[in-house]
Amino acid sequence: MRRLSVIIPTFNEAAYLPILLDALAAQTRPPDEIIVADAGSGDGTAELAQRRGARMVRGGMPAAGRNAGARVATGNLFLFLDADVVPPPDFIARAVEEFEGAGYAIATSLITALDGDLVDQITAEATDLYFLVMQAISPHAPGFCILVQRAIHETIGGFDESLKLSEDIDYARRATRYGKFGILTSTRIPVSMRRVEKEGLVGLGLKYAWCEMYALAGKPVRAIPFEYEFGAFGPPSASAGRPLIDVDELHQRLGRFANPLQRFSRSGREQLNRWIEMDAGQLARERVRRLLAYRDLDTLNRFLRQRLALTPRPRGPLREQWLKLKTLPKQRRRRNGSPGKVKWND
Repeated sequence: MRRLSVIIPTFNEAAYLPILLDALAAQTRPPDEIIVADAGSGDGTAELAQRRGARMVRGGMPAAGRNAGARVATGNLFLFLDADVVPPPDFIARAVEEFEGAGYAIATSLITALDGDLVDQITAEATDLYFLVMQAISPHAPGFCILVQRAIHETIGGFDESLKLSEDIDYARRATRYGKFGILTSTRIPVSMRRVEKEGLVGLGLKYAWCEMYALAGKPVRAIPFEYEFGAFGPPSASAGRPLIDVDELHQRLGRFANPLQRFSRSGREQLNRWIEMDAGQLARERVRRLLAYRDLDTLNRFLRQRLALTPRPRGPLREQWLKLKTLPKQRRRRNGSPGKVKWND
């Protein structure tokens, strides 16, 4: 069996890291080591990780942290995770089995929303669909979950620490020159939507769209015209709603497959019409839950799941991946940990 190193870059993650460490401790196939690369947190993250038995190294913003962890890792497989994900108990076992069975050099996983909010689930399903469709053109391996062979990481020189954003996409693009890329479908990684909660779907979506243009052009992102925060998130909480998405834009982009809006209830269509007539100030104050009935949000969710099942596959191996899409059990989340003295392993 290969030796697996889990590497977690952190910056002010004391509220989230204990939940991830609990999830890793509950794995049916536990990691052989957990390395936390901290970027100088001021909230006790490093002390907490040390107390919980993780190996500590000095890190930096995400690329630097991941590289620092990889330098001291002893495994021949690296699993890079962000502090705000919560893998289910069989995640590592399933991921490694599929990774090795498919002969991947680097892979990521399908995602699901951590808090179970329906709007978040729709966002996650749309992200899965995009990653699957794009993997033959522009492989995407989001930094919150990357499984890679150590040899590949070392061959490409790790993550490019000079990039401001999309260092994970650049990493995957360079890695696929030396091995096979894949999206694991035997399991899903539950991810936090905290950035969506803080910035809103539209604001964050525009930032990602800007980065995506660079990714599709094969250009690294060395400067950005907007702010992108790290280490500035509050503790986990139940979703309080999302800024309303542009339903007309969603309709336009997905209309070539089908028209989910036609299946909305009459009241849902009337609510959408009222929304269209709102000015910007009114729109900013509205939330999805106040405008759309649950059954209408569920319509969008089911629509995206159908697209995941029906979108034509660009090449043979994808067919097997699509057939393995399944819903995973609910996750357990616990909090634990308190500050203590840190021993750094540089």
